[in-house]
Amino acid sequence: MTNLAGTMIEDDSSPLSQWLWRGLMVAAGIVLLSLYSQVLDSYEIGIVVLAAVGLSFLGQNWPPFRRHTIVVAGLSFFALYLYGTDLALGQKDFLLSYILASQSAFMWMSALFVLATLTYFLGLLLRSEFTEKVASALTWSATTMGMVGLMVRWRESYLISPDVGHIPVSNLYEVFILFAVITALLYLFYERRYQTRSLGSFVLLVISAAVAFQLWYAFEKGAHEIQPLVPALQSYWMKIHVPANFVGYGAFAMAAMIGTAYLLKSWRQIAAPNGLIASRLPPLTVMDDLMYKAIALGFAFFTVATILGALWAAEAWGGYWSWDPKETWALIVWLNYAAWLHMRMTKGWHGRPMAWWAVIGLFVTLFAFLGVNMFLSGLHSYGTL
Repeated sequence: MTNLAGTMIEDDSSPLSQWLWRGLMVAAGIVLLSLYSQVLDSYEIGIVVLAAVGLSFLGQNWPPFRRHTIVVAGLSFFALYLYGTDLALGQKDFLLSYILASQSAFMWMSALFVLATLTYFLGLLLRSEFTEKVASALTWSATTMGMVGLMVRWRESYLISPDVGHIPVSNLYEVFILFAVITALLYLFYERRYQTRSLGSFVLLVISAAVAFQLWYAFEKGAHEIQPLVPALQSYWMKIHVPANFVGYGAFAMAAMIGTAYLLKSWRQIAAPNGLIASRLPPLTVMDDLMYKAIALGFAFFTVATILGALWAAEAWGGYWSWDPKETWALIVWLNYAAWLHMRMTKGWHGRPMAWWAVIGLFVTLFAFLGVNMFLSGLHSYGTL
């Protein structure tokens, strides 16, 4: 499947499979609404409808994602069945304790992501297409376990108490898992789209770094324990603002790692044109296009997230904008990538300057995401380390 020409793959889904997928998503949405309509408010009903529509479009031309979604749903519902109404079974039942309880699933996710990173590098070094296929399978497996862990953790929070229950995107521990899963899915989409796996070792590095932080945060700070939401987070806005934000963060991170690969290849093409990096990585034009598409996607979602955040702030604090450090740095991130896209689309900038800009942009984004929580205080201080 590795194609150094970087040509995009055509849709290989049959019309029948596409319609079956759409029908399955519609049926799933109807079942969820019929079972839980009494406990869902109008906003949550809207989220279910939008999720069903979004998944139907996302999966219709992406068969691996369809399989991923079905496996995640099956394992998640099986875990919920094993739990029943007794959270203590998470420590007693073998399957829950070692595989399907949220913390167990996250440990599997972490191990699989690190193993996938090493396998991608091994495939690159050995020039082995088979090894890279194994790395892709490991990445899909890690993503599946991460999503199962998030779904099960959601239910576990309600088993503690209905008042404690919340979607698992409320603290740094949970959102680092979300970041890893979203970034991996974005990469896997483009991996198939461009028929090249040689960028996996670069993109998986940033995911493994997130995994390392998440593990440290869990063991050092006990952040894996489910805690009640602080009042400011008890809002339906959290369910859409945070995931939208992390599609942006994930896309920006992927663009930065592709930019790193671009810079390495542009250097090695001169120093060692027949070497491993120069010969195995996709053409510079392909990586340049991938950076552009990743940043454009991330910018769109980050813009939506910023607007949603302003609406949430108006409801929680009485104003759309307060120049809180988190808000200010979110604006800096937005302006940074707006400028990147402006220079690309209107001035035709490309190549090394844009790759360097994408790499530096990751550090700007990282400070907005994590540094603000570490070094600054404000209305978002509930997210501190």
